[in-house]
Parts: sequence; structure tokens; C-alpha cells
Amino acid sequence: MSQKIINHQMIIDGKYTNSITEKTIEIECPANKRIFASVPRGNEADVDIAVKSSLKAFRSWSKVMPKERGKILLQIADAIEIEKEDIAKIIATETGNAIKTQARPEINLVVDIFRYFGGLSSELKGETIPLGEHVLSYTRREPLGVVGAIIPWNAPVMLGACKIAPALCAGNTIVMKAAEDAPLAILKVAEICQKFIPPGVLNLLTGTGPECGEPLAYHPEINKLSFTGSTGVGKLVMRAAAERILPVSLELGGKSPSIVYPDVNEDWTVDGIIGAMRFTRQSQSCTAGSRLFLHKKIFDSFIGKLSEKLDKLIIGNPLDDDTDIGTIINNKQFTKVCDYISDGLNNKNTEVICGGLPPEDGPLSEGYFTIPTIFRNKSNEWRLAKEEIFGPVLVAIPWDDEEEVIRMANQSHYGLAAYVWTRDITRGINAAHAIESGWVQVNQGLAQAPGHSYGGFKQSGIGREFSLEGMLDSFTQRKNISINLNTPSKEI
Repeated sequence: MSQKIINHQMIIDGKYTNSITEKTIEIECPANKRIFASVPRGNEADVDIAVKSSLKAFRSWSKVMPKERGKILLQIADAIEIEKEDIAKIIATETGNAIKTQARPEINLVVDIFRYFGGLSSELKGETIPLGEHVLSYTRREPLGVVGAIIPWNAPVMLGACKIAPALCAGNTIVMKAAEDAPLAILKVAEICQKFIPPGVLNLLTGTGPECGEPLAYHPEINKLSFTGSTGVGKLVMRAAAERILPVSLELGGKSPSIVYPDVNEDWTVDGIIGAMRFTRQSQSCTAGSRLFLHKKIFDSFIGKLSEKLDKLIIGNPLDDDTDIGTIINNKQFTKVCDYISDGLNNKNTEVICGGLPPEDGPLSEGYFTIPTIFRNKSNEWRLAKEEIFGPVLVAIPWDDEEEVIRMANQSHYGLAAYVWTRDITRGINAAHAIESGWVQVNQGLAQAPGHSYGGFKQSGIGREFSLEGMLDSFTQRKNISINLNTPSKEI
């Protein structure tokens, strides 16, 4: 019996709409490879309608008192919270992320993000500049205009929220393109937002990158671009911004190092490495600590405990509350991850510690399920230690010289996240200062949180999100006004 396909629509100017072409994109459930939904295949004409709608809405939305915009974001947070379990199920179904370990925490974070920025509306303030008693000189924060935002599929609702909430708080309007593989949950969030905001303040488009994302990036009435995704596509977005000298925020790829010192050969560190590697998210995260530098003194003991704990994690149906690890997003990414695993298995200088290629029969063969895999290699130079895999493949490298391990940690064109593990806090702080990454955690492997100034060094991106300063820097522009108070008297 065939499964019913639910047809969804985009949101433009507060209305549900199909693409002008009436073309659609089918949405596949990665846990069973079945088509269960479709969305419009938006194109350049749809983008133009959405941008014009947001431009019109900006004229009035930007004049709404900041505290009133803040109140609206708080109302949105409350409304999302009421429906968060349903949204979590959508996330699990379309992304393959396990509902227990990933989908519920993601939607809970979304509620926190809207509440955080809802409380920051009063912080959209400027400064006075002391140029003398005869001059009043001050700055003010003004919104940029229409923000063009493009989000990926790995954490679509969280990454959508951390663009929508600060952009709207600051007085901008936004046209967002959802990821074509996972558009449904962010569509649901956008639908909730429509109940509280005027038409056009938030438009949500669906479509492919070339047909919908590129026209959005190059649209002449977009005033700011915000993109989260791969470094390769980020370069294309930056090129589009350069055409018109637009401000741009880019949160891109990562190949994050975890450095474990010999004084923390303990279970809490092993658990921290599992968290930092984002194994329960199939390691489909830019911040995954996918290069594990383990001190030689503890290598065998530590890696044994890590492998044992990974074997106990349950891989299965993302909607099952017993599941720890779900699926890779789609066949393209699944094939890519398997190619990396095959490369490791065929490398004569590599030892496979655990995992390997996914099973070809049984329940896990019915979806894009992979197995957490660890390779041991002495080199930081080979392909698996240099390229972002975006799958549960960890490269473990032994070390014994601190200066050398810091050098290896920095030997990457990425610089998004890093992790340091030691009981010597001074050593940990020194290592954190020496590592070239936008976010370094010592003795923890947690996810982003509201208030965290999050972004990358090097080719991991530019700009910051999640924080007050991220909102001010990324979604406002500073204007200086100087007034001569000693205006000459008018002669009568």
C-alpha cells in the first residue's frame, strides 16, 4: 500500500502559495527511503515576489517600537512551545535525527532562541560621542532592510531561528530559503510566526540552490545575506554579496580538533568526546570534533573505552524513544560517507578501531543508517583527517609533544570549533588560546546556546550569531549624527 504524500506550500506575503511553475520537490524520509511529502520548487519569479513583499513590509516593521517587536518574539516562543512535540516529530521524520537525542533538544533550543532575542529589543541602542559642549554627536542602530537567508538541512529549525529571531528583533524583514531535503519543520515555525507578524515580514521559500537560492543571493533589493552551509557554497554567496558590497554572515564547514591530555583518561572525558563528535547526530554538524588527538600514554586504554561506549548506542528508527542515533540525511550524503569509510578501510597505514561500512541487509539497510567508525592513523595529512566528512567517522591520532599537537590542530583551513581535555586548567586555557578556532571548549563538548558568540575563523566563515553582539553586528548598521548646537542667531 503506497504512503500518502502530503503537499505543502511556501509562505509569501502571509499567504500559502505554490511556485509559479507549479513544480514540486519530493521529500524523502531517510529512515525508510519513502517519499512522504512535497514542497513547491520555487524559482526566480517566486523569489522576486517574496523580496518585494518583504521590502514593502520593512517600511512599517522597521518603525515598530523595538520593545513591541520583542513582545512579538516572546509570543512566538510561547506558541512554538505549545507545538514543540509535533515539530520534533517533523524534524525526526525529515532529517533522520533521533527524536530523543536531537529533535526534541533542537526545538527546545528554538524556543530559547526566540525568548532570548525577544528580551534583547531594548539593547538596540547607540552611544554619544564627546566632541565638545557645542556639538551633540550620537550613533544609532538601524536595521539593514530585507535579509536574504539560506539554511542547511542538518539542524534546519535551530539554524533558521538564529537568523529569524535577531533579524526581526532588529527591525529587518527576511526572505528565507529552506533546505530542499528538510523544509517542513521550518515551514511549520514560519507558519506559527505568521500569526503574530504582519504579512511579508517573514517569507519562507522552498526550492533548489541554483533555482531559488542563487536568485535570492543576487536579488538587487536584498540588503544582507546570511548563509549557513558548506564552505564551497559559502564562497558563492560571498561572491554574490561582493557584486553589490552587501554585508554577509557565513557559518561554514569545520574539521574540529579534540586534544586529550594524559591526565583525563576517564569516563567523563569519553562521554565528552562522544558529545563533541556529535555521534548522536550522525556527526552531521560543522562543530563535530572529528580529529581526536589522544596522548600516547592513554591511547589504547581511552580508545577502548570509547569504542565500548559507542557499541552500546542504539541505532534505529528516529521516532523511537529508545533510539540514540538516527540516519544520514539522503543517498548523496550516505554515499559520500561510505566512500570515506572505504578509503579508510583500504588505507594500509590505517587501523579500524570500530565500525566500518553499514550493513547491506537487515533493518538498518532500509534507511540511510551508518555505524560510528573510528580510524587510527599517525598522520594529520591524509584525506580523512583534512576533509569535512559530515558523517560519524572519527580519526584518532596519537601525540606526545604539546607544541606539535597544537600545530596539527591548527593545520587546517577550517577553524570553527575545538575541544581541549585536561585537569590542568592553566594548560587548558593556554591550549585554547593557541588553537585557531572561533569556539574552543575546555572539558566539555556542548552545543551552542543563546548568548554564545558563535562563528568561525579562516574558511569556517565570517560573522557571529546566537548573541547580542551577533545581532548588532550582523543585523544592524551604525549611523552617526552630529548636530551643531551653536547655531548662529538669525538677524532681524
